[in-house]
Amino acid sequence: MKRSVLVFVAALLCFIAVSSKAQTAAPVQTIKGPDERFKTDILVVVAHPDDEGGVTPYLARAIYDEHKRVAVVYTTRGGSGGNDYAREHGPALADIREQEARQACAKLGITNVWFLDGKDTASQNVLNSLANWGHGANLERLVRIVRLTRPEVIISWLPGIFIGENHGDHQASGVLATEAFDLANDSTAFAAQVAGASRRLEIYVENLTPWQPKKIYFFSDADDQKQFARSGPAYSTREISPSQKKPYWRLALDAATPHLTQFPEEIQHLTKMSDDELNKMMSDPKAGWWPEPITLIFGKAAVPAEPTADVFAQARSGENPPIGIAGAKGASMPYAQLAGPWLYYQEFRRRHGLTELSEAKLPEIGVKAGLTLCVPLVISHPGKTGDTANITVTAPGGWKVTNGAERLRLPAENRTAVNVEIATPMLSKEELKGAQPVEIVVGVAGEGADPSEVRLRVLLKASALPQ
Repeated sequence: MKRSVLVFVAALLCFIAVSSKAQTAAPVQTIKGPDERFKTDILVVVAHPDDEGGVTPYLARAIYDEHKRVAVVYTTRGGSGGNDYAREHGPALADIREQEARQACAKLGITNVWFLDGKDTASQNVLNSLANWGHGANLERLVRIVRLTRPEVIISWLPGIFIGENHGDHQASGVLATEAFDLANDSTAFAAQVAGASRRLEIYVENLTPWQPKKIYFFSDADDQKQFARSGPAYSTREISPSQKKPYWRLALDAATPHLTQFPEEIQHLTKMSDDELNKMMSDPKAGWWPEPITLIFGKAAVPAEPTADVFAQARSGENPPIGIAGAKGASMPYAQLAGPWLYYQEFRRRHGLTELSEAKLPEIGVKAGLTLCVPLVISHPGKTGDTANITVTAPGGWKVTNGAERLRLPAENRTAVNVEIATPMLSKEELKGAQPVEIVVGVAGEGADPSEVRLRVLLKASALPQ
């Protein structure tokens, strides 16, 4: 009896030992999360190498004293720009400017830098840039980077038309940034990016995670920066960094020094100036490189947010404005709207919930004196065969309408695009000093219908990008 008990106990102990060994030998599988090396707090989306300089005083504050992680996306490599330092142009210049951008970012400790495939496009028309870039392909690339970096905040150029440099590429980078903000958390948008890889060496699906950035802010190169006051949080460029013991403008200025192809004389001059000379220069509102203070224009948020509060603050509950489509419901027919990039932005803002975003009080543009101004229209009409419209133009003396001011028979469609072209007077630089914008009024009327009007403010300049 005792022997059988001992055998039973021995067998039981053996079974327990084997079972325990089997359990400890089986590894626990760990599901890998996102690559934390690329997680960022702020993703800056700009068009060209050196564009990041528009917000580097704020980035210096965020990096050095708020310990935020920053990454930068350039939508082009700047190959169509000028080279004031050496002789290289085109693709070779793009290679150089990419290196300048990486070196400039590195001076602020920014090492995660990406470049999209947009082509540097010299124009004020955002649609030219989007067409030349390959809008869809580069949007997909930007959504991928947003999902990879998982930013809390996106900062980009303001998508809008303002008198200033008004570069179409700047505007287009803001368009892509806004679209990526809206799409990155949509698992049906570029779905292969967020489809889990089925095999270890799967090369098509990417196993990224849908991601919703919390806020998007913009900055602008408009001549009049006062119009953006109180449209978002403002930060002093003259404040001293507690950790670096230098004003934020100085940290930003140091970061700009690699951009020699664009500003060789200015950079070489600045590097020779003493601290006292630099301080005196930057205290002059007319000589400073940045507005004081810098205002980040609030776009929208996916969290409770007060527009003028700190970038990383959450203050109140609220929803984005409803999305809609621009139209002319209830308007007398025919009804005219300013088309081209202006109509695009009207629809873009409504679709993306940016109806409160800063825009010019009246549509405006700056053009080079002596060139032809194009006023694009879209005319909504009943769509019957034989619809007519009378177009009239009111312009200052010396401006000559060369096309479009006439009676038009419209095709059998509901919306017809028309261009009004006006030759602007050739003026000297002296004559243009102190010039003020003028207003162009285009009237469109049909038989038995009240006329509608399109107004455009135009500033003649000694030089400007092609319209």
